[in-house]
Amino acid sequence: MDKENWEKKGEGHRQRLREKFSDGGLDRFSDEEVVEFLLTLGTPRKDVKSQAREALKRFGSLSGVLSAPIEKITEIKGIGPKNALYLNLSHQVAGRYLRDRAKGRSFIGSSKAVFDYLFHTMRDLKREVFKVLLLNRKNELLGDQDLFLGSLTGSAVYPREVMTLALENKAAAMVFVHNHPSGDPAPSVEDKRLTRDLVWASQLLMIQVLDHVIIGHNTYYSFSDEGLIKGFIHEFEQRFQALKP
Repeated sequence: MDKENWEKKGEGHRQRLREKFSDGGLDRFSDEEVVEFLLTLGTPRKDVKSQAREALKRFGSLSGVLSAPIEKITEIKGIGPKNALYLNLSHQVAGRYLRDRAKGRSFIGSSKAVFDYLFHTMRDLKREVFKVLLLNRKNELLGDQDLFLGSLTGSAVYPREVMTLALENKAAAMVFVHNHPSGDPAPSVEDKRLTRDLVWASQLLMIQVLDHVIIGHNTYYSFSDEGLIKGFIHEFEQRFQALKP
């Protein structure tokens, strides 16, 4: 096939992708087609199907491709800095959209709401990040902040800094979120100890802790759903009563 006919064939395929998106959005797209479609934005005259397939194979998932560092994604032959920029931009736009959508709305209805809000940006991180969600009395999101960055084995979180952040932002409630890069969201002994300490500190300041959610790969663990938040509050109240004269 000569170059002219090859380009016409490629343009026909790209046009079908555009029409498919116009007709039904991304619901009818496979993950490979999503990556391919984004790559065509940076390479309008080149077939990038094999590059999309290789990217998914190398990074494991659509979110893994979108959140991959530019220097890593450009290691794939046929994907240049411009292609990688479009992928990374899509990832960051999606994250900002979710944050903006949550602000000023009744936010915490369930642990699933927290997971849906953050899994896109947190599930494929290679290091642990501890995030604090700050809410007002109506459980509307005031903002969120990455407070501590750890390693693959854990992160050092200081309750005093968490409480200072809550007081500075006049938060009435908080939700704690961190990720497990291993993909398994089951809490460690240290995770439980930290959550207990944070709940006890917040009780002293009359700030409510609604949940601590650990994000894994396409799954999560909720301290609230498992009854641990209520348990820590009950334990605090018992100890506090025991100290009264």
